[in-house]
Amino acid sequence: MFPLSFPLRVLASATEGQKVLDPFSGRGTTLFAARLLGLECVGVDSSPVAAHLSRAKISWSTPDAVTDLAERALKTPAPCEAAPKGEFWDWAYAPQTLEDICRIRGHLLDSSNLGISPEDEDTVHLLRALLMGVLHGPRTKSLPSYFSNQMPRTYATKPAAAVRFWQKREMPPEEVRVIDLVRRRALFTLAELPPRVDSYVENGDSRDALERKENIGKKPFDWVVTSPPYFGMRSYVPDQWLRNWFIGGSPDVEYSERGQIGGKREVEFIEALSSVWQKAAAACHDSAKLVIRFGSLPSLKKDPAALIKESLRASEAWTISTIKSAGVAPSGRRQADQFSTTGGYVGEVDVWAKRAK
Repeated sequence: MFPLSFPLRVLASATEGQKVLDPFSGRGTTLFAARLLGLECVGVDSSPVAAHLSRAKISWSTPDAVTDLAERALKTPAPCEAAPKGEFWDWAYAPQTLEDICRIRGHLLDSSNLGISPEDEDTVHLLRALLMGVLHGPRTKSLPSYFSNQMPRTYATKPAAAVRFWQKREMPPEEVRVIDLVRRRALFTLAELPPRVDSYVENGDSRDALERKENIGKKPFDWVVTSPPYFGMRSYVPDQWLRNWFIGGSPDVEYSERGQIGGKREVEFIEALSSVWQKAAAACHDSAKLVIRFGSLPSLKKDPAALIKESLRASEAWTISTIKSAGVAPSGRRQADQFSTTGGYVGEVDVWAKRAK
């Protein structure tokens, strides 16, 4: 996972009034770092799940406001479809828990019945992101931290595999009071938030967003700090299928690569990345800096430094200053373990570049 320490370290030398871009904003870590430093920021991501999480990182509200919105939603008939049916849903959530999740989901998709004002939009973003964060995860012996039966928290298990796991262990879902968990999580997560900054997040292709410019603003960027998808990594949508359902997607797993630049062919991947770097440069000051953290899937045996160097060379828009190792994730980290091989992990690289003259 993209660590907050990385963009904070990169942007430590930024000055007041500068503007930051992340064309692959993911969970909004670069945007949150910019916010902590009081810097204007823009993020773009092709994943609707990522875009919603990024928006939450630039939003401001209070624990009481977020909890009150959830309570209003639970007390008001939902304007959306009924809860999904099927074996997975029967085993994944207790009936009342799923009903409450679906009622809030319906109101977040169509908030007209709740009288949401423009001033409430940040509260909507934060409630949505909070619920996405606790939609699935491991069961605990104390107060529940997630709504679901036993699942990973970073990705959603596919339905058939999940049902087999629960049935084999005779593990029915436990009822979780949705409003209680929302209240506890809101109090913990939103106890103290940094001030707002001038910011914007778009769900879409960064190449299109940077070309249009009407939403990202006329002021050029001083920094581009990002971490593109690894070459060959195309499982973002199916891995996040439950969160994608919660924000309006299908209740079934969608194996879609729509809008992703993971690429099945190396030449296509480099070409797509090159286009992003090119359009980002066109939206930047002449003195702007580009900082990229990038890695590789062990199964593809690709050198991440070579791929990034080729994409930057092809863009003809940036000159590489330095490339250095970012190290590897410690053994035992859940996400790192998913990318490990018998021979160990593939190290990431940090690439610094400046606008080509």
